[in-house]
Formats: sequence, C-alpha cells, structure tokens
Amino acid sequence: MAAIAALVLSASGVTAANAQSMSLTSTEVKEGGTIANDQVFKGFGCTGNNVSPSLSWSGAPSGTKSFAVTMYDPDAPTGSGWWHWVVFNLPANITSLPKGAGDAKSKLMPKGAIQSRTDFGADGYGGPCPPAGDKPHHYQITVFAVDVDKLPDAKNEMASAALVGFDLHFHTLAKATLTATYGR
Repeated sequence: MAAIAALVLSASGVTAANAQSMSLTSTEVKEGGTIANDQVFKGFGCTGNNVSPSLSWSGAPSGTKSFAVTMYDPDAPTGSGWWHWVVFNLPANITSLPKGAGDAKSKLMPKGAIQSRTDFGADGYGGPCPPAGDKPHHYQITVFAVDVDKLPDAKNEMASAALVGFDLHFHTLAKATLTATYGR
C-alpha cells in the first residue's frame, strides 16, 4: 500500500518526503470530523452560514514561492466531483487564512491572492451541500506549496478549477490535505 501511495505522489510531482513534511489544520474543521453548520452552504436546500474555515499550514519545502488552497467533494454525483473553493497565488509568506476569508467581498484574502470559480458558478467559498438522503460526503481541503509566484495559465477569478488544477499538477512541490464529512 505504501508503495502505491508513493507511486501516486511521485506521478503527481510530489515526493513522499515533501507530502509528509507539510501539515494543515483548522479550528473549525477536524480531520475525520463532521463539518459544522457554520461552514455549510446556504442555498440549494442547505441552510448553513457558508463561512469558510480558518486554515493554518506549516512545513512547506524550500523553493515555495506561493500557495494554493482547494476544497473538493469527490463524492458529488456529477462524474467529476464538486469544487467548493479554489484559491491561488497566495504569497509564500502567508501560512494561514482567517475564518471567513472565503467571502470574496470580505477583503480578508492577502493581496495578490485570487479566489476563482467554484462549481456553484461563483468565486469564493461555497460550503458543503450534498443531496438530501445521500451518504455523508467527504470534503478534502488541500493546501499546495507552489514553485511559482503566480500560476501561469490561471490568471483571474474566472479560472476554472480544472485550469487551476492543471497548473498545480506541474508546479506543486508539496501538499497537505484535511478531510472531513457532511451529510443531510
């Protein structure tokens, strides 16, 4: 199993050593825990507050020039999952985001950072909102250590998650993921 994990990490351009050196934590979202109503989407039948969680990370490798943050639901019934949050071009000296930074109007993101389109069709954070009656979905919040100051192809808030992911595939030095669940 470890050999398979190392192969997957190697294929994605991230070495096992770098993957293990980074860590990601949140006051509101705990590894393996259940996401609270404060972080749940407001709309699509969900009645949460849609507040992005605070995030803190450490252990980025030398050569890190920026960070990216994503939140992804691989269990969404779409055939391609669901992107809930896409942030990139976070300056390398930033190692945390405050609660609520995902509100694109809040101005809590560091200067130069871009929040781009989610699968809800807007920029900024869109919390969990799985279909009613589905088994709880897994939400993967990932921070990426990136080897460029600015992603080369994703230029602004109109960049799709797929385009950001394309750039990250070629420019990720290391990453750390926090996974929690939510169902209704």
